[in-house]
Amino acid sequence: MKRFLFITLFSVVMLAGGLALPAFAQEQPGIPVLIDGLPVTFDVQPVIQNGRTLVPFRAIAEALNVKVNWDGTTQAINATHGKTSIRLQIGNKTAYRNENRIPLDVSPQILNGRTLIPLRFFSEAFDCQVEWDNSIKGVRITSPPKQMAVIGFYALGDNKTSSWTNLFGKPYPEHSGGNTDVVSELALGWYSLDKEGNLLTKSRTGWQRPDGWEKVLEAANKYNLKTAMVVHVTDGDGTISSLLKDEAAMTRAVNGITKEAGLYQGINLDFEGLGYRDDGEQLKAVQDGFTKLILLLAEQVKAANLTLTLTLHAPNSAYKGYDYRALGEIADRIIIMAYDYGSKPEPVSLVTQAVEMAKASVPPEKLVLGISAPTETPESIVAKVSIAKRYNLDGIAIWRLGLVTGEMWEAFRSAVIPRR
Repeated sequence: MKRFLFITLFSVVMLAGGLALPAFAQEQPGIPVLIDGLPVTFDVQPVIQNGRTLVPFRAIAEALNVKVNWDGTTQAINATHGKTSIRLQIGNKTAYRNENRIPLDVSPQILNGRTLIPLRFFSEAFDCQVEWDNSIKGVRITSPPKQMAVIGFYALGDNKTSSWTNLFGKPYPEHSGGNTDVVSELALGWYSLDKEGNLLTKSRTGWQRPDGWEKVLEAANKYNLKTAMVVHVTDGDGTISSLLKDEAAMTRAVNGITKEAGLYQGINLDFEGLGYRDDGEQLKAVQDGFTKLILLLAEQVKAANLTLTLTLHAPNSAYKGYDYRALGEIADRIIIMAYDYGSKPEPVSLVTQAVEMAKASVPPEKLVLGISAPTETPESIVAKVSIAKRYNLDGIAIWRLGLVTGEMWEAFRSAVIPRR
């Protein structure tokens, strides 16, 4: 049985000395706290005092990207997030939210050099929902939806998994708002390349521009959705490897893509399979070749005032042919394909690892987390979006429209607000 526990706020800030909690405030062994389905790690465990849960603030604040300042003179915590500011003081049962006085049931305390706060105030201050989950004997916190880019891949649809119907809510060519309120951009998977660098509108892997494609652009414009042409190529037959070794082919590819891109607001290159089983100098040559192609394309793309997005294998995948640092300096954004790890749902630990590895080389505001609908559930989608929130990424990308269930759409709605 679950009961709502309106919790409070803030802990963190390492203090040089400290007050011990009263004897009636006992540290509880292993009270789990989850934010949007992801566990929060504490160096000091939460405690229960007079029937109220107090938690260390720093870990929760960092997970929600709340900025904190400690005033050692007054022993006060000042925290800000967006237009909300909070002030708490050790031992004081009065808190302030945007200068408004709010009484607390329990005052902030210090335990083992960490500041603990009651959870009710935290939930009310930053619009979080807080719930005691009796099944885990712990607390679940749901953060409010965050505004971010939400890219939907429009590709490989058929009568049963139509991207059009899934997005616009009606069979082609009819349309309505459907699920367009959840998406800000469309990545239109309609193009490929051959070994000579010729731009194709029909590929051997099934990526093709559909009949009536103009209707998609018209509907996207009506519902205020940005569009990008996706050029998808795989290296299973050596197409990309051959292309990267041929200067004339690369030039032809860049010119063909740039010419076609005038129909869209951006370009998205999805070159898959590079670097598999390569190492040493051979791997470096593959990485350098791909980076060179992106440099050539970027020169023309930016001159045309278009955005350049790269959809790449995750850095912890088997495909190492992508120099994230160099590519991150050139491209406007990188979508991390943090999926296909072999289990369903995708392991949170590996997705988090992929984001951390990418973030070590590329600024988070240039990173987008790819989420694969076929390998997720509505519940696990919330956790994946939470990773994008926690690491302050630019947004998420959904693979793919046509495979997103009604429950999944609702999960996205609960977690994100598309940035238009």
